[in-house]
Amino acid sequence: MKILAIDDQQLILMSLKKRLMELGYAVATASSGKEGIDQFDAFKPDLVIVDINMPDMSGLEVVKYIRGEKKSGTPLLVMSGNTNEDVIMNGFDLGIDDYMKKPVSLNEVAARIRRILGDGALKATNTAQTSSRMLQEYCVGVVIPCYNEAERLSEVDFKNFAHKNLGYHLCFVNDGSTDNTLTVLKELHQEYPDTISVYDCAKNGGKAEAVRQGVLHLVKDTQLDYIGYLDADLSTDFRDFDDLVKTLRASDFKIVSGSRMSRMGADITKESARKIISKTINLIIRSILRMPFNDTQCGAKVMRRELIVPLFTNTFITRWLFDVEIFMRMRKRYGKQSAQKMICEQPLKRWIHADGSKLSMKDSVKIVGQLAKIAFHYS
Repeated sequence: MKILAIDDQQLILMSLKKRLMELGYAVATASSGKEGIDQFDAFKPDLVIVDINMPDMSGLEVVKYIRGEKKSGTPLLVMSGNTNEDVIMNGFDLGIDDYMKKPVSLNEVAARIRRILGDGALKATNTAQTSSRMLQEYCVGVVIPCYNEAERLSEVDFKNFAHKNLGYHLCFVNDGSTDNTLTVLKELHQEYPDTISVYDCAKNGGKAEAVRQGVLHLVKDTQLDYIGYLDADLSTDFRDFDDLVKTLRASDFKIVSGSRMSRMGADITKESARKIISKTINLIIRSILRMPFNDTQCGAKVMRRELIVPLFTNTFITRWLFDVEIFMRMRKRYGKQSAQKMICEQPLKRWIHADGSKLSMKDSVKIVGQLAKIAFHYS
């Protein structure tokens, strides 16, 4: 049996196609409503899965074409993050057979298709392997800067996350590593080519430039709703990062930044000397920013894509303190009061200082001078 899947988000579309082909279906895909109509006429599918919110032609317009102009009874299954009841009811009035709200598991998608088409074309598969794999209502690009990370990069954790979270794209930036990091990253990409990419910087430019290059690379991908960054040592848990994204999705904030401030019920550990220096630096940063944020330097942040060009086009003036510069650029662009309302600082449930940190105690002392440079530059 043949299925046509129409969705403008390639990350979701490719994951869906792969799963349906594993189940034994012949699958055609289209990344726009217009392309979907052309594919419908040429492919003659037994079932159509279509998203509603697409830029050129909505999914309901595709439904109107199939039911109205073509007068076709081909089963139509809408899969969308749109939860507006009027929209959903309009879909059923137009003749859709089922409506699935994202996020939705691949197993649920398979079960609904089975109900509509029957069991005949389905292969016997292990549903336990896909039970936690979710098709999300949004797509997120994550930059992971890497400098000489070959020995401590947690490949298993990154693979598991890429496998289970189908709306995420992980972009590893090799910051001129002198060890085997680039080889390790290329192997990750080969295993998950649709959800993991590698951006190679020939020369080491520091974390600030690595993140900047990676973010500017990802923003070219129009399917990404949000873009963020995460440390390669995974000192911030993936679950916490996903919580940052959920907060951004459910709010009017422009940036959601993790905070490592200790609180009851959170697993936040640091070396004692590093903790003292960190508190001192945070006090200086707060006096420079003149905004009430406690932990600008946390390496886990996510933001709406429209902020990328104004915040990342210009090179940062420091190698490590670009997080402070991002906050300063927000204040300079929008004003202090507006910037404070656009930024959410969300406490992490877990943060562990990882051995092998690239920032030494000597570097920590130099930070004070760099902060003075930032204060002068952005004044």
